[in-house]
Amino acid sequence: MQKTELKMPKMGESITEGTIINWMVKEGDSFEEGDILLEVATDKVDNEVPATAAGKMLEHKFKAQDVVPVGEVIAVLELSENVKSKKSISNSEKIAPVSPPTGEMPAGQRGTLTSKPIPSASSNSFKVNENVFISPLVDAIARKNHISYEELARISGTGKDGRLRKSDVSNYLENGRPFQFAQAVPEVSGFQVPDLKFDKGKGKIVEMDRMRQMISDHMVFSKHTSPHVTAYVEADLTEMVQWRNKNKVAFQKKYNEKLTFTPLFIECVAKAIQDFPMINSTLDGRNIIVKDEINIGMATALPSGNLIVPVVKNADKKNLNELATATNELVGKARDNKLKADETKGSTFTISNVGTFGSLMGTPIINQPEAAILATGIIKKRAEVMEREEGDTIEIRQMMYLSLSFDHRIVDGYLAGSFLRRIADYMEQFDVKKTF
Repeated sequence: MQKTELKMPKMGESITEGTIINWMVKEGDSFEEGDILLEVATDKVDNEVPATAAGKMLEHKFKAQDVVPVGEVIAVLELSENVKSKKSISNSEKIAPVSPPTGEMPAGQRGTLTSKPIPSASSNSFKVNENVFISPLVDAIARKNHISYEELARISGTGKDGRLRKSDVSNYLENGRPFQFAQAVPEVSGFQVPDLKFDKGKGKIVEMDRMRQMISDHMVFSKHTSPHVTAYVEADLTEMVQWRNKNKVAFQKKYNEKLTFTPLFIECVAKAIQDFPMINSTLDGRNIIVKDEINIGMATALPSGNLIVPVVKNADKKNLNELATATNELVGKARDNKLKADETKGSTFTISNVGTFGSLMGTPIINQPEAAILATGIIKKRAEVMEREEGDTIEIRQMMYLSLSFDHRIVDGYLAGSFLRRIADYMEQFDVKKTF
Protein backbone atom coordinates (compact mmCIF):
# COMPACT_ATOMS: atom_id res chain seq x y z
CA MET A 1 0.00 0.00 0.00
CA GLN A 2 1.15 3.56 -0.70
CA LYS A 3 -0.01 6.91 0.59
CA THR A 4 -1.36 9.23 -2.09
CA GLU A 5 -2.60 12.80 -1.97
CA LEU A 6 -5.98 13.49 -3.52
CA LYS A 7 -6.10 17.01 -4.96
CA MET A 8 -9.06 19.12 -6.01
CA PRO A 9 -9.31 18.36 -9.72
CA LYS A 10 -9.68 20.96 -12.44
CA MET A 11 -13.07 20.64 -14.10
CA GLY A 12 -12.82 23.19 -16.88
CA GLU A 13 -10.50 25.79 -18.36
CA SER A 14 -12.01 28.70 -16.41
CA ILE A 15 -12.67 26.77 -13.17
CA THR A 16 -10.39 27.82 -10.30
CA GLU A 17 -12.20 26.26 -7.33
CA GLY A 18 -14.79 23.65 -6.39
CA THR A 19 -17.21 23.02 -3.54
CA ILE A 20 -17.19 19.65 -1.79
CA ILE A 21 -20.84 18.57 -1.83
CA ASN A 22 -20.43 15.36 0.09
CA TRP A 23 -17.81 12.80 1.04
CA MET A 24 -18.98 9.39 -0.15
CA VAL A 25 -16.17 7.51 1.63
CA LYS A 26 -15.63 8.26 5.32
CA GLU A 27 -12.26 8.41 7.05
CA GLY A 28 -11.06 4.90 7.84
CA ASP A 29 -13.35 3.26 5.24
CA SER A 30 -12.04 1.11 2.41
CA PHE A 31 -13.08 1.49 -1.22
CA GLU A 32 -12.73 -0.33 -4.53
CA GLU A 33 -11.43 0.95 -7.85
CA GLY A 34 -14.13 3.07 -9.47
CA ASP A 35 -16.00 3.83 -6.24
CA ILE A 36 -17.00 7.48 -5.88
CA LEU A 37 -14.87 9.19 -3.22
CA LEU A 38 -16.69 12.53 -3.14
CA GLU A 39 -19.01 14.83 -5.07
CA VAL A 40 -17.69 18.21 -6.19
CA ALA A 41 -19.73 21.19 -7.43
CA THR A 42 -18.63 24.16 -9.51
CA ASP A 43 -20.61 27.07 -10.91
CA LYS A 44 -20.99 25.12 -14.15
CA VAL A 45 -21.32 21.43 -13.38
CA ASP A 46 -21.27 18.85 -10.59
CA ASN A 47 -18.93 15.86 -10.67
CA GLU A 48 -18.30 12.58 -8.91
CA VAL A 49 -14.61 11.87 -8.25
CA PRO A 50 -13.86 8.13 -8.66
CA ALA A 51 -11.02 6.15 -7.08
CA THR A 52 -8.28 5.11 -9.50
CA ALA A 53 -7.51 2.02 -7.45
CA ALA A 54 -8.68 0.14 -4.39
CA GLY A 55 -7.56 1.51 -1.06
CA LYS A 56 -8.47 3.21 2.19
CA MET A 57 -9.47 6.78 3.07
CA LEU A 58 -6.97 7.99 5.68
CA GLU A 59 -7.88 11.65 6.14
CA HIS A 60 -10.22 14.37 4.88
CA LYS A 61 -8.45 17.72 4.63
CA PHE A 62 -11.74 19.57 4.11
CA LYS A 63 -15.34 18.96 5.05
CA ALA A 64 -18.61 19.12 3.09
CA GLN A 65 -19.57 22.59 1.77
CA ASP A 66 -15.96 23.82 1.92
CA VAL A 67 -14.80 25.76 -1.16
CA VAL A 68 -11.34 24.54 -2.19
CA PRO A 69 -8.94 25.92 -4.85
CA VAL A 70 -8.05 23.64 -7.76
CA GLY A 71 -4.89 21.66 -7.00
CA GLU A 72 -5.25 21.87 -3.22
CA VAL A 73 -4.84 18.56 -1.34
CA ILE A 74 -8.29 17.55 -0.11
CA ALA A 75 -7.57 14.06 1.24
CA VAL A 76 -4.89 11.48 1.95
CA LEU A 77 -5.46 7.96 0.60
CA GLU A 78 -3.72 4.65 0.96
CA LEU A 79 -3.84 2.91 -2.42
CA SER A 80 -2.88 -0.59 -3.46
CA GLU A 81 0.52 -1.07 -5.09
CA ASN A 82 -0.89 -1.90 -8.51
CA VAL A 83 -1.80 1.73 -9.22
CA LYS A 84 -1.03 2.54 -12.83
CA SER A 85 0.64 5.82 -11.95
CA LYS A 86 2.66 6.83 -8.87
CA LYS A 87 1.43 10.40 -9.21
CA SER A 88 -1.12 12.01 -6.95
CA ILE A 89 -4.70 12.08 -8.13
CA SER A 90 -4.71 15.62 -9.40
CA ASN A 91 -5.66 17.85 -12.29
CA SER A 92 -4.65 15.24 -14.83
CA GLU A 93 -7.38 12.83 -13.71
CA LYS A 94 -10.18 12.65 -16.22
CA ILE A 95 -13.39 13.13 -14.27
CA ALA A 96 -15.30 15.50 -16.51
CA PRO A 97 -18.99 14.69 -16.71
CA VAL A 98 -20.37 12.76 -19.64
CA SER A 99 -22.84 14.81 -21.66
CA PRO A 100 -26.49 13.81 -21.45
CA PRO A 101 -27.20 11.08 -24.01
CA THR A 102 -29.17 13.06 -26.57
CA GLY A 103 -27.86 11.79 -29.85
CA GLU A 104 -25.21 9.56 -31.30
CA MET A 105 -22.56 8.17 -29.00
CA PRO A 106 -19.23 10.00 -29.28
CA ALA A 107 -16.86 8.39 -31.74
CA GLY A 108 -14.48 5.89 -30.25
CA GLN A 109 -16.55 5.12 -27.14
CA ARG A 110 -16.46 1.49 -26.19
CA GLY A 111 -19.30 -0.79 -25.19
CA THR A 112 -22.62 -1.79 -26.65
CA LEU A 113 -24.80 1.09 -25.49
CA THR A 114 -27.43 2.07 -28.01
CA SER A 115 -27.66 5.61 -29.26
CA LYS A 116 -31.36 6.30 -29.70
CA PRO A 117 -32.52 9.86 -29.00
CA ILE A 118 -34.06 10.45 -25.59
CA PRO A 119 -37.79 11.25 -25.74
CA SER A 120 -38.86 14.71 -24.75
CA ALA A 121 -40.25 15.52 -21.32
CA SER A 122 -43.74 15.78 -22.82
CA SER A 123 -43.75 12.07 -23.57
CA ASN A 124 -46.19 10.29 -21.31
CA SER A 125 -44.91 6.78 -21.95
CA PHE A 126 -42.30 6.92 -19.17
CA LYS A 127 -40.53 9.35 -16.89
CA VAL A 128 -37.35 10.86 -18.28
CA ASN A 129 -34.55 12.15 -16.08
CA GLU A 130 -33.76 15.30 -18.07
CA ASN A 131 -30.94 16.19 -15.69
CA VAL A 132 -29.07 12.97 -16.33
CA PHE A 133 -25.37 13.13 -15.46
CA ILE A 134 -23.35 10.06 -16.33
CA SER A 135 -20.22 9.71 -14.25
CA PRO A 136 -17.45 7.34 -15.39
CA LEU A 137 -18.56 4.82 -12.76
CA VAL A 138 -22.22 4.91 -13.82
CA ASP A 139 -21.11 4.66 -17.44
CA ALA A 140 -19.02 1.57 -16.64
CA ILE A 141 -21.94 -0.11 -14.83
CA ALA A 142 -24.25 0.70 -17.73
CA ARG A 143 -21.85 -0.79 -20.27
CA LYS A 144 -21.36 -3.93 -18.18
CA ASN A 145 -25.13 -4.50 -18.02
CA HIS A 146 -25.85 -3.31 -21.58
CA ILE A 147 -27.99 -0.39 -20.42
CA SER A 148 -28.53 2.20 -23.15
CA TYR A 149 -28.28 5.95 -22.56
CA GLU A 150 -32.00 6.14 -23.33
CA GLU A 151 -32.71 3.63 -20.55
CA LEU A 152 -30.42 5.48 -18.13
CA ALA A 153 -32.44 8.65 -18.76
CA ARG A 154 -35.56 6.93 -17.38
CA ILE A 155 -34.01 6.21 -13.98
CA SER A 156 -34.78 8.65 -11.17
CA GLY A 157 -31.54 10.07 -9.76
CA THR A 158 -31.03 10.81 -6.06
CA GLY A 159 -27.91 12.91 -6.46
CA LYS A 160 -27.83 16.69 -6.45
CA ASP A 161 -30.46 18.08 -8.85
CA GLY A 162 -31.57 14.58 -9.77
CA ARG A 163 -28.20 13.28 -10.95
CA LEU A 164 -27.67 9.53 -11.26
CA ARG A 165 -25.56 7.81 -8.64
CA LYS A 166 -24.15 4.31 -8.44
CA SER A 167 -26.83 3.31 -5.93
CA ASP A 168 -29.60 4.48 -8.30
CA VAL A 169 -28.39 2.18 -11.07
CA SER A 170 -27.80 -0.70 -8.63
CA ASN A 171 -31.34 -0.37 -7.23
CA TYR A 172 -32.71 -0.20 -10.78
CA LEU A 173 -30.94 -3.46 -11.66
CA GLU A 174 -32.14 -5.12 -8.44
CA ASN A 175 -35.72 -4.17 -9.32
CA GLY A 176 -35.51 -6.02 -12.63
CA ARG A 177 -34.92 -3.06 -14.98
CA PRO A 178 -38.61 -2.02 -15.25
CA PHE A 179 -37.91 0.47 -18.08
CA GLN A 180 -35.83 -1.91 -20.19
CA PHE A 181 -38.43 -2.46 -22.90
CA ALA A 182 -40.35 0.82 -22.73
CA GLN A 183 -40.66 2.46 -26.10
CA ALA A 184 -40.42 6.16 -26.73
CA VAL A 185 -43.46 7.80 -28.28
CA PRO A 186 -42.61 9.19 -31.74
CA GLU A 187 -42.58 12.98 -31.78
CA VAL A 188 -44.34 13.14 -35.14
CA SER A 189 -47.02 10.58 -36.05
CA GLY A 190 -49.60 8.87 -33.96
CA PHE A 191 -51.67 10.33 -31.16
CA GLN A 192 -49.94 12.69 -28.77
CA VAL A 193 -51.39 13.47 -25.36
CA PRO A 194 -51.96 17.23 -25.42
CA ASP A 195 -50.77 19.48 -22.65
CA LEU A 196 -54.12 20.93 -21.62
CA LYS A 197 -52.67 23.24 -18.96
CA PHE A 198 -55.07 22.10 -16.26
CA ASP A 199 -55.59 24.36 -13.27
CA LYS A 200 -54.20 22.10 -10.56
CA GLY A 201 -55.23 24.44 -7.80
CA LYS A 202 -53.37 25.49 -4.71
CA GLY A 203 -52.60 23.58 -1.55
CA LYS A 204 -49.96 21.85 0.47
CA ILE A 205 -47.08 20.52 -1.64
CA VAL A 206 -46.05 16.97 -0.74
CA GLU A 207 -42.94 15.83 -2.56
CA MET A 208 -42.91 12.18 -3.62
CA ASP A 209 -40.36 10.07 -1.76
CA ARG A 210 -38.12 7.76 -3.74
CA MET A 211 -40.32 4.68 -3.23
CA ARG A 212 -43.45 6.53 -4.36
CA GLN A 213 -41.60 7.72 -7.48
CA MET A 214 -40.58 4.14 -8.25
CA ILE A 215 -44.14 2.88 -7.72
CA SER A 216 -45.45 5.64 -9.98
CA ASP A 217 -42.97 4.83 -12.75
CA HIS A 218 -43.61 1.09 -12.41
CA MET A 219 -47.38 1.49 -12.66
CA VAL A 220 -47.21 3.80 -15.69
CA PHE A 221 -44.74 1.43 -17.33
CA SER A 222 -47.06 -1.53 -16.72
CA LYS A 223 -50.11 0.21 -18.21
CA HIS A 224 -48.02 1.43 -21.14
CA THR A 225 -46.55 -2.01 -21.81
CA SER A 226 -49.38 -4.50 -21.20
CA PRO A 227 -52.91 -4.31 -22.63
CA HIS A 228 -54.82 -4.79 -19.38
CA VAL A 229 -58.07 -6.72 -19.26
CA THR A 230 -59.87 -7.54 -15.99
CA ALA A 231 -62.19 -10.50 -15.34
CA TYR A 232 -64.38 -11.02 -12.26
CA VAL A 233 -65.94 -13.94 -10.41
CA GLU A 234 -67.68 -14.35 -7.07
CA ALA A 235 -66.72 -17.03 -4.56
CA ASP A 236 -68.62 -18.48 -1.60
CA LEU A 237 -66.04 -18.71 1.21
CA THR A 238 -68.44 -19.84 3.92
CA GLU A 239 -66.74 -23.20 4.56
CA MET A 240 -63.25 -21.65 4.50
CA VAL A 241 -64.27 -18.87 6.91
CA GLN A 242 -65.93 -21.28 9.31
CA TRP A 243 -62.92 -23.65 9.26
CA ARG A 244 -60.50 -20.80 9.95
CA ASN A 245 -62.63 -19.40 12.78
CA LYS A 246 -62.79 -22.85 14.32
CA ASN A 247 -59.07 -23.63 14.02
CA LYS A 248 -57.13 -20.34 14.20
CA VAL A 249 -56.59 -20.49 17.97
CA ALA A 250 -55.39 -24.10 17.88
CA PHE A 251 -53.17 -23.32 14.89
CA GLN A 252 -51.48 -20.45 16.71
CA LYS A 253 -50.94 -22.56 19.82
CA LYS A 254 -49.37 -25.35 17.81
CA TYR A 255 -47.15 -23.31 15.47
CA ASN A 256 -46.99 -19.93 17.22
CA GLU A 257 -48.20 -18.35 13.98
CA LYS A 258 -51.35 -16.38 13.22
CA LEU A 259 -53.59 -18.03 10.65
CA THR A 260 -54.75 -15.26 8.29
CA PHE A 261 -56.60 -15.74 5.02
CA THR A 262 -53.47 -14.95 3.00
CA PRO A 263 -51.84 -18.44 3.21
CA LEU A 264 -55.23 -20.02 2.46
CA PHE A 265 -55.59 -17.84 -0.64
CA ILE A 266 -52.01 -18.54 -1.74
CA GLU A 267 -52.62 -22.27 -1.39
CA CYS A 268 -55.64 -22.06 -3.72
CA VAL A 269 -53.83 -19.83 -6.24
CA ALA A 270 -50.79 -22.14 -6.37
CA LYS A 271 -53.05 -25.11 -7.13
CA ALA A 272 -54.81 -23.20 -9.90
CA ILE A 273 -51.47 -22.15 -11.43
CA GLN A 274 -50.46 -25.81 -11.57
CA ASP A 275 -53.67 -26.46 -13.53
CA PHE A 276 -53.08 -23.48 -15.86
CA PRO A 277 -49.28 -22.98 -16.07
CA MET A 278 -49.48 -20.40 -18.90
CA ILE A 279 -50.70 -17.88 -16.33
CA ASN A 280 -47.30 -18.23 -14.67
CA SER A 281 -45.42 -16.70 -17.58
CA THR A 282 -43.54 -13.68 -18.89
CA LEU A 283 -43.26 -12.22 -22.38
CA ASP A 284 -39.71 -11.89 -23.73
CA GLY A 285 -39.88 -10.30 -27.17
CA ARG A 286 -41.69 -12.86 -29.32
CA ASN A 287 -41.18 -15.67 -26.80
CA ILE A 288 -43.28 -16.63 -23.80
CA ILE A 289 -41.33 -17.90 -20.81
CA VAL A 290 -43.45 -20.30 -18.75
CA LYS A 291 -41.85 -20.27 -15.31
CA ASP A 292 -40.77 -23.48 -13.58
CA GLU A 293 -41.21 -22.03 -10.09
CA ILE A 294 -44.42 -20.72 -8.57
CA ASN A 295 -43.43 -17.68 -6.52
CA ILE A 296 -46.35 -15.68 -5.18
CA GLY A 297 -45.93 -11.96 -4.53
CA MET A 298 -48.09 -10.31 -1.87
CA ALA A 299 -48.84 -6.62 -2.36
CA THR A 300 -48.27 -5.19 1.13
CA ALA A 301 -48.99 -1.68 2.39
CA LEU A 302 -46.26 0.02 4.40
CA PRO A 303 -46.84 2.42 7.31
CA SER A 304 -45.77 5.24 4.98
CA GLY A 305 -48.65 4.41 2.65
CA ASN A 306 -46.33 3.06 -0.03
CA LEU A 307 -46.59 -0.44 -1.45
CA ILE A 308 -44.09 -3.29 -1.59
CA VAL A 309 -44.36 -6.86 -2.86
CA PRO A 310 -42.55 -9.49 -0.74
CA VAL A 311 -42.43 -12.92 -2.38
CA VAL A 312 -43.31 -16.38 -1.07
CA LYS A 313 -40.89 -18.60 -3.00
CA ASN A 314 -41.99 -22.07 -4.21
CA ALA A 315 -45.48 -21.60 -2.78
CA ASP A 316 -46.73 -24.81 -4.40
CA LYS A 317 -44.25 -26.87 -2.38
CA LYS A 318 -45.17 -25.45 1.03
CA ASN A 319 -47.80 -26.80 3.42
CA LEU A 320 -50.20 -24.51 5.27
CA ASN A 321 -47.91 -24.07 8.27
CA GLU A 322 -44.97 -23.15 6.03
CA LEU A 323 -47.12 -20.71 4.05
CA ALA A 324 -48.39 -19.07 7.24
CA THR A 325 -44.85 -18.77 8.60
CA ALA A 326 -43.55 -17.29 5.34
CA THR A 327 -46.38 -14.78 4.91
CA ASN A 328 -46.29 -13.60 8.53
CA GLU A 329 -42.52 -13.19 8.45
CA LEU A 330 -42.52 -11.26 5.17
CA VAL A 331 -45.39 -8.97 6.16
CA GLY A 332 -43.70 -8.27 9.52
CA LYS A 333 -40.40 -7.42 7.82
CA ALA A 334 -42.20 -5.17 5.32
CA ARG A 335 -43.89 -3.17 8.06
CA ASP A 336 -40.58 -2.83 9.94
CA ASN A 337 -38.68 -1.88 6.75
CA LYS A 338 -36.40 -4.89 7.19
CA LEU A 339 -37.02 -6.74 3.92
CA LYS A 340 -33.92 -7.88 2.06
CA ALA A 341 -33.63 -7.34 -1.69
CA ASP A 342 -33.91 -11.08 -2.39
CA GLU A 343 -37.24 -11.21 -0.53
CA THR A 344 -38.86 -8.86 -3.07
CA LYS A 345 -37.46 -10.52 -6.20
CA GLY A 346 -38.55 -13.36 -8.43
CA SER A 347 -42.34 -13.26 -8.14
CA THR A 348 -44.18 -15.03 -10.96
CA PHE A 349 -47.73 -14.12 -9.91
CA THR A 350 -49.03 -11.48 -7.48
CA ILE A 351 -52.00 -11.25 -5.13
CA SER A 352 -53.37 -7.92 -3.88
CA ASN A 353 -55.83 -8.21 -0.98
CA VAL A 354 -57.84 -5.03 -1.45
CA GLY A 355 -60.43 -6.39 0.98
CA THR A 356 -58.05 -5.52 3.80
CA PHE A 357 -59.05 -1.89 3.30
CA GLY A 358 -62.76 -2.67 3.00
CA SER A 359 -62.89 -2.63 -0.82
CA LEU A 360 -65.54 -4.80 -2.43
CA MET A 361 -63.32 -5.46 -5.44
CA GLY A 362 -60.42 -3.94 -7.35
CA THR A 363 -58.86 -3.64 -10.80
CA PRO A 364 -55.17 -4.26 -10.03
CA ILE A 365 -52.28 -3.22 -12.28
CA ILE A 366 -50.03 -6.07 -13.40
CA ASN A 367 -46.75 -6.39 -11.51
CA GLN A 368 -44.31 -6.45 -14.43
CA PRO A 369 -43.02 -8.61 -15.97
CA GLU A 370 -45.75 -11.04 -14.86
CA ALA A 371 -48.74 -12.01 -16.99
CA ALA A 372 -51.52 -11.48 -14.44
CA ILE A 373 -52.42 -10.27 -10.94
CA LEU A 374 -55.28 -11.26 -8.63
CA ALA A 375 -57.23 -8.91 -6.36
CA THR A 376 -59.31 -10.34 -3.50
CA GLY A 377 -62.11 -8.19 -2.13
CA ILE A 378 -63.68 -7.98 1.30
CA ILE A 379 -65.42 -11.11 2.62
CA LYS A 380 -68.99 -9.97 3.18
CA LYS A 381 -72.06 -11.73 4.57
CA ARG A 382 -74.95 -11.76 2.15
CA ALA A 383 -78.25 -13.52 1.65
CA GLU A 384 -77.86 -16.03 -1.17
CA VAL A 385 -80.23 -18.46 -2.87
CA MET A 386 -78.84 -21.97 -2.30
CA GLU A 387 -79.92 -24.97 -4.33
CA ARG A 388 -80.59 -27.91 -2.00
CA GLU A 389 -82.06 -31.36 -2.63
CA GLU A 390 -85.16 -30.35 -0.70
CA GLY A 391 -85.44 -27.14 -2.75
CA ASP A 392 -84.06 -23.62 -2.90
CA THR A 393 -83.31 -21.86 0.36
CA ILE A 394 -82.13 -18.40 1.32
CA GLU A 395 -79.04 -18.53 3.53
CA ILE A 396 -76.48 -16.15 4.97
CA ARG A 397 -73.21 -16.86 3.13
CA GLN A 398 -69.66 -15.41 3.25
CA MET A 399 -69.10 -14.01 -0.25
CA MET A 400 -66.04 -12.47 -1.89
CA TYR A 401 -65.31 -10.98 -5.33
CA LEU A 402 -62.13 -12.00 -7.16
CA SER A 403 -60.75 -9.90 -10.00
CA LEU A 404 -57.94 -10.90 -12.35
CA SER A 405 -56.11 -8.33 -14.47
CA PHE A 406 -54.17 -10.04 -17.24
CA ASP A 407 -51.83 -9.17 -20.10
CA HIS A 408 -53.84 -9.76 -23.27
CA ARG A 409 -50.62 -10.21 -25.27
CA ILE A 410 -50.06 -13.51 -23.46
CA VAL A 411 -53.38 -14.50 -21.90
CA ASP A 412 -56.72 -14.72 -23.70
CA GLY A 413 -60.14 -14.47 -22.11
CA TYR A 414 -60.76 -18.21 -22.06
CA LEU A 415 -57.54 -18.96 -20.16
CA ALA A 416 -58.02 -16.04 -17.76
CA GLY A 417 -61.66 -16.89 -17.06
CA SER A 418 -60.91 -20.59 -16.58
CA PHE A 419 -58.01 -19.85 -14.25
CA LEU A 420 -60.02 -17.36 -12.21
CA ARG A 421 -62.95 -19.74 -11.91
CA ARG A 422 -60.59 -22.52 -10.80
CA ILE A 423 -59.27 -20.34 -7.96
CA ALA A 424 -62.84 -19.70 -6.84
CA ASP A 425 -63.62 -23.43 -7.07
CA TYR A 426 -60.69 -24.30 -4.81
CA MET A 427 -61.87 -21.67 -2.33
CA GLU A 428 -65.47 -22.87 -2.41
CA GLN A 429 -64.54 -26.55 -2.22
CA PHE A 430 -62.38 -25.99 0.83
CA ASP A 431 -61.78 -29.21 2.79
CA VAL A 432 -63.53 -28.62 6.13
CA LYS A 433 -61.83 -31.78 7.45
CA LYS A 434 -58.40 -30.31 6.71
CA THR A 435 -55.81 -30.96 9.45
CA PHE A 436 -52.56 -29.17 10.19
